[in-house]
Amino acid sequence: MKIIFFLLLIGYNFSYAQTAASAESLKEYTYEELQEKFYDYNYAGRSDKSKQIAQYYLAKAKKEKNNSQIAEGYAFMYVNENKENALKYIDSMSIIAKKLNENIYPTRIYLLRANVFLKFNNQKEALDNYILGLKYAKQKNNKRQIALAETNIAYLNNFIGKHAEAATVLRSYMNNADYLNANEIEKIRVNLADTYIEINKLDSATLLINKGLEVFKNKDPYRYHQYLTLAGFNNLKLKKYHNAIGNLLESKKYFLTTDDERNKNYTLFYLGQSYDKVQLKDKAVQCFVEIDSLLQKNDYVFPELRIVYTYLINYYKEKNNKETQLFYIERFLKIDQLLDAQFRYVSRELPRQYDTPKLLKEKDSIINELENKKIFFILSLCTLLLILSLLIFLYHKSKKAEKRYQKIAQDLILSVNDSTVKNETKPEKEMIPDHIHDQAVINHKPIKTISEDLTQAILKGLRNFEAKEQFLNKGVTLGSLAKKIRTNTRYLSEIINTHKGKNFAAYLNDLRIDYAINRLAHDKKFRSYKVPSIAEELGYNNEQAFTLAFKKRTGTPLSIYLKEIEKLADTEN
Repeated sequence: MKIIFFLLLIGYNFSYAQTAASAESLKEYTYEELQEKFYDYNYAGRSDKSKQIAQYYLAKAKKEKNNSQIAEGYAFMYVNENKENALKYIDSMSIIAKKLNENIYPTRIYLLRANVFLKFNNQKEALDNYILGLKYAKQKNNKRQIALAETNIAYLNNFIGKHAEAATVLRSYMNNADYLNANEIEKIRVNLADTYIEINKLDSATLLINKGLEVFKNKDPYRYHQYLTLAGFNNLKLKKYHNAIGNLLESKKYFLTTDDERNKNYTLFYLGQSYDKVQLKDKAVQCFVEIDSLLQKNDYVFPELRIVYTYLINYYKEKNNKETQLFYIERFLKIDQLLDAQFRYVSRELPRQYDTPKLLKEKDSIINELENKKIFFILSLCTLLLILSLLIFLYHKSKKAEKRYQKIAQDLILSVNDSTVKNETKPEKEMIPDHIHDQAVINHKPIKTISEDLTQAILKGLRNFEAKEQFLNKGVTLGSLAKKIRTNTRYLSEIINTHKGKNFAAYLNDLRIDYAINRLAHDKKFRSYKVPSIAEELGYNNEQAFTLAFKKRTGTPLSIYLKEIEKLADTEN
């Protein structure tokens, strides 16, 4: 399957017969929306609609004298044309491109020309244009265009039998090219599955094929049947001939209703080979005769045609049918000359124009690397020493910080225990260390806008809120608390700021953390909870919010506070 699927950059050409959208209905769309519609229709094989959109797009761009969009219009126009017209549209794009200062040119011109030559079975011209496109893409350092050129050259490598090299390139781009779009990655995946089969990495091919069948079943018949043909080819290699026949018969039924000559031929070719393996030679011949009939109509050639005609010649020789044997000998000689010319050129020029420059570049790179080895070693050593020094500094800094946190935690635990002794008659929730509880300076100066009676009523509501530990409830807000104590948010906010010395958020956090400090110190079961559970019981939505609030309030991380409590508990036991 050396050349299958590698013409996919042109677009999909299968069954279509829908009424074109009127030009009038396209006026409401922007250029971007027209582009999207063009690709959607073209991909779905509705070339009548995509062609009309291309015509409208180009006319609109010319009317508006928008050179960038005129170039794009020519790119749309060439897709569904014959070879001669397609090249004319690309030439027109080339003229417009000279007026544009865009990074994608002239690479784009060469890549599009290459696509046309590939579509119409001229590998020689396609290769020359891909090589030129790659050259300019590298000059412009355009990663996307480099990828498009190199993946197409990889398909040509697959064509001449250099499957392992092709697989290496395709695998690299499939996994590391986020600048390619989903359709382009999918084309790479299909071709990679093909190359895996060719180099007998059948397990890897099976994984890709099964994924494709699963993704596109009942969603995309074209791609589904692409993968089904690959499944047939894979089963042929696995010697599961009856499975292969089943796959390929279904693919044949689909592709014979389309204009996709590539997949028609390869489906028939692998079906014929599968029939031969189960000794159904008459059916194999029927498939190969059908390939020859298709070739006479469309001139689509592929390397495996030598196998097709050799099989037909030998079959009719065994049947002693001289007339038919001679017919296929003459057909073979004609096709073989064409294959030989194309194959020799691509086989010779690919290493010379693509592989050799890469090897020379690699050679220069190695020489430069050796010449700079001493400098590289010194720089690396200096960098390592710097990193080591930084790590030592950070280690000592972290140890120093850890000791500071431990001291804070120990003092905090001591304060909690002292408060417990001093306040044995008080509820546990009030046993807050003095240096934590009264950090804020509280201004008891009356608020002019709020009466003294209302102030006292709000303060009483706050005391009740604290006494009943309602601050542990989730979703407590200034609004909900104001409603609970029958006031408005402005008054409540002013009272908290004035009498508590902090805003509402800090007030709520401090109540929760003060509660946590005491309960963790005295409640062994509570300490055994996981941090997310502790956070949830304290009314926090997540663990991070709790741990950040704890450190901000106490000056030490929660983890160190818990460790110090456990150390003290172990000492006492």
